[in-house]
Amino acid sequence: MAIVQMPDASRLVLTLDDGVDNEGNPQTKTKSFNNVKPEASDEALYRVATSLAQLQTLPLVSVDRHDRAELVEDGQ
Repeated sequence: MAIVQMPDASRLVLTLDDGVDNEGNPQTKTKSFNNVKPEASDEALYRVATSLAQLQTLPLVSVDRHDRAELVEDGQ
């Protein structure tokens, strides 16, 4: 029997530039937004992330999407 993914939830994560530490290593901070609809398109999430980034005091470094899904046998 085939195994399929059942999307459960997604999370949007913004990584922000927080400067450098005393040794010159880059520092970042993250902001996470849970309960994102799994069916939301990548383009829509990116637009939301860039809009949210404009409200932050730190510059945006990256945008990540973390998807969670349950694996089940096909036909359940």
